Amino acid sequence: MNWESLLSLRRFGDTNKRLRAEQDNLRLGFEVDYDRIVFSNPFRSLQDKTQVIPFSKTDFVHTRLTHSLEVSVVGRSIGRLSGKAILEKHPHLQTVLGYQPNDFGAITAAASLAHDIGNPPFGHSGEKAIGHFFSSGKGLQYKAELSVTEFQDLCDFEGNANGLKILTDSLPGTEGGLRLSYATLGAFVKYPKASLPIKPTSHVADKKYGYFQAQATFFKGLADELTLIDGDTFLRHPLAYLVEAADDICYTIIDFEDGINLGWISEDYALEYLINLVHDRIDSKKYAQLEYKPQRLSYLRALAINSLIQDAVKIFIENEAAILEGTFDAALLDKSQYKAQIEDIISLSVRNIYQSKEVIQKEVIGHRAITVLLEHYTHAAVQKWRGDVHTFDKLILSLVPEGTPIEGKTLYETLLNVSCFIASLSDGKALRMAQDMGS
Repeated sequence: MNWESLLSLRRFGDTNKRLRAEQDNLRLGFEVDYDRIVFSNPFRSLQDKTQVIPFSKTDFVHTRLTHSLEVSVVGRSIGRLSGKAILEKHPHLQTVLGYQPNDFGAITAAASLAHDIGNPPFGHSGEKAIGHFFSSGKGLQYKAELSVTEFQDLCDFEGNANGLKILTDSLPGTEGGLRLSYATLGAFVKYPKASLPIKPTSHVADKKYGYFQAQATFFKGLADELTLIDGDTFLRHPLAYLVEAADDICYTIIDFEDGINLGWISEDYALEYLINLVHDRIDSKKYAQLEYKPQRLSYLRALAINSLIQDAVKIFIENEAAILEGTFDAALLDKSQYKAQIEDIISLSVRNIYQSKEVIQKEVIGHRAITVLLEHYTHAAVQKWRGDVHTFDKLILSLVPEGTPIEGKTLYETLLNVSCFIASLSDGKALRMAQDMGS
């Protein structure tokens, strides 16, 4: 991999190469990516999608929207700091080609902003509900008519792959989807592989998959432009490590904070865990002047995030050569000097938040809602694709928003479109629709 290709400004449909030196510094192409994501409907729907606690009306609890905004802020900082160091190591990128530290920040911020755009309602339990419908539910009936990989796409439905579909899928009048720069799309794809084979290596980039078979041709073109191809293997874009780190930092610290605000983790206990993470950076005099626990929590949170940002950048730069070779196989925070403290915080969050009775009960409700919607919509869409649609099927399909693709050219595309439509719904919308259908 080489940085000039990795920082490609190309967009879908371009016939001429976009050069960084010719960009308008008042509105860079990478900054346009961020704007296009913010104003997209899929991004707006994240305001009513679960981060951790489904259906919570508590002011302090994060949704996918607030989480994504915070990850983009952290991603911008990590990107700029890393970009500054990279340009110092490779000065021709700046002096000859015109790249600036802020370009790295803009790419990482945009990819971070979009990192959850493909997640279904009800968080990761929503992904599991879609997968279970096809692997063990009524969707199993379609297995014999699909290829092994097509069926695996559905059985292991992946929000990351759905995100790439949302960002790049061509519709009448909007060829190339949001038409983001290839650099941003590359940084977005944390898992540059198809759904099969399943986790062939211990490399962090093989943990999940990043594109559906429906996007395979586009992804191969993207990887070729960005020099992400090594024989038969796709490599992870280096800036995807920064996006991953930004997400890891936020969910480690912010989910923990949500648990505190909900009263599921005691403030005294929480302060102790955060102090363990940042004890060498605390300004004792300033900290002693903070009278209230929320002030102390906010101060420690800021210190913790900054400490993890600095550490992630250090690890990235130290391992740049291995990352460019595709041989660095771990998430940045897995190599962090704070790994033990991070694991302590996550362990407490798992016990007190992710496995709490309230969260599990609401995930059950969400799982049932998604199953009901899939039962109705897959049947109706497949019947239409087969040319045997009935009155009730037509009524069901008439509820799909105008311009949303449902019927595909093949059975696979039809089932994938239905799954992606269900995944596009907010928590509240999915629940209401399922209740209206007799959930």
